[in-house]
Amino acid sequence: MTMLANLAPIPELYVSYDSAQKLKVEAGDLKSHDLTPRQICDLELLMNGGFNPLKGFLDQADYDSVVENMRLADGTLWPMPINLDVSEAFAESLEIGEDIALRDQEGVILATMTVADRWTPNKAREAKMVFGADDIAHPAVNHLHNQAGAIYLGGPVTGIQQPVHYDFRGSRDTPNELRAYFRKLGWRRIVAFQTRNPLHRAHQELTFRAAREAQANLLIHPVVGLTKPGDVDHFTRVRCYEAVLDKYPAATTSMSLLNLAMRMAGPREAVWHGLIRKNHGCTHFIVGRDHAGPGKNSAGEDFYGPYDAQDLFRQHQDEMGIEMVDFKHMVYVQERAQYEPNDEIEDRDNVTILNISGTELRRRLQEGLEIPEWFSFPEVVKELRRTRPPRSKQGFTVFFTGFSGSGKSTIANALMVKLMEMGGRPVTLLDGDIVRKNLSSELGFSKEHRDLNIRRIGYVASEITKNGGIAICAPIAPYATTRRAVREDIEAYGAFLEVHVATSIEECERRDRKGLYKLAREGKIKEFTGISDPYDVPENPELRVETEGTDVDNCAHQVLLKLENMGLIAG
Repeated sequence: MTMLANLAPIPELYVSYDSAQKLKVEAGDLKSHDLTPRQICDLELLMNGGFNPLKGFLDQADYDSVVENMRLADGTLWPMPINLDVSEAFAESLEIGEDIALRDQEGVILATMTVADRWTPNKAREAKMVFGADDIAHPAVNHLHNQAGAIYLGGPVTGIQQPVHYDFRGSRDTPNELRAYFRKLGWRRIVAFQTRNPLHRAHQELTFRAAREAQANLLIHPVVGLTKPGDVDHFTRVRCYEAVLDKYPAATTSMSLLNLAMRMAGPREAVWHGLIRKNHGCTHFIVGRDHAGPGKNSAGEDFYGPYDAQDLFRQHQDEMGIEMVDFKHMVYVQERAQYEPNDEIEDRDNVTILNISGTELRRRLQEGLEIPEWFSFPEVVKELRRTRPPRSKQGFTVFFTGFSGSGKSTIANALMVKLMEMGGRPVTLLDGDIVRKNLSSELGFSKEHRDLNIRRIGYVASEITKNGGIAICAPIAPYATTRRAVREDIEAYGAFLEVHVATSIEECERRDRKGLYKLAREGKIKEFTGISDPYDVPENPELRVETEGTDVDNCAHQVLLKLENMGLIAG
């Protein structure tokens, strides 16, 4: 009996154990690149065959072809550019044909790569073609322009060892481990369910129906690499999945974790997910509504249409060799006490249709409100409540921004005292001058150093927020991209309240408490915000306060009212 193609082993990029030991020693002398968390995810799936047929990071010809028409230069379907982005300085130090060592964040060598190609990508073009728009409201486009290195390297990879994961080790499988598992169990048809959110009853119903429809076994295959900023952390999600697995028949369902860095690229991402699942031995793949969509664009509209991903997948599924099970939006019909696809309810005028959106679920968790059993399993709700206590018990950050002398520090001090008077949570003030003295004494005032100073403040504030405290920050923070990065760091753990202290530059200069504006006007201070260096006015801060003609107490009180309004402090 011949083995089914989806269960046969697929090529990996790892060398044998003996070669790896030898390579490790030799690689110690090579120039090395420290991989970012996203690059580690990409490298792992390159090495274990998850990104088969790729043999390494794309060279320029493959990259251009993927960006323009979703195919490698040889015509093979592949929708996502997978490149090693590095700094200009590092790229300049390399020769074409040179081998470099790729290290994880602890310095362990995971692989070597032969530099076959080096180029400066057209990132605006990449954003438009791959993500549909060059709009930094899209997390991947923001990453491309504001975090990724300026130069791309391409070339074949030689795998030495897998990245180390200390968590949920029993649930992490390479494509070949999953294929061997399916062979052993005699599974022939396997439908994969991709998710980056906790599973609720609607998902269970949807996966049950998909498995029935495809007459297949079910693989719940959640992403635990990088998802969208603000998503529920993967530790909580995996605990939720484990709680739900008991509701599935053990003989027909399995769960495995996928260390993928998502790009939230909608239609292209769906095709990419399909190819990755095919490599993992699956024959069918569930594509739901707005698959891998990042939410709203800068104009407040969805980046992708609700069924764009299904349409693109359908066009390519024969070539991909994995079949789509398309899924509609599932809602709960109260009278029949069951979930049904929303567009198949013929008597919708005579029944009560219930649904809770992700936003509504978050609101209920934040405010400690009831989450009904028809919506989710008590075990899942319990896990979510452990991670997300009601908002009035969570940590948060208040981030003041404005010109020098606008009154930020004074209002921040008043706010700190008011919050300490209320009690209940520790309060830390990270004022510009205090931070400069204790955290950033070696930094100057160049753009690069000022950015670094703000990122440090953001890091400390995110740790305070994560641990349930209140951080009050009062730097000038002139650049919008840096403020956005700090917001993303903090919103992973709690609420972020940006307060623009909107005092005019004329008024700040009139006050000039520290005599800095005078020195800046005389040219004795270079790169001074508002005089010789720009200030990006916050477009939509949570709060804007005017200090001219308003006393400090009133300004601090406005912030308190906003915090109360956001549910962060009990009224």
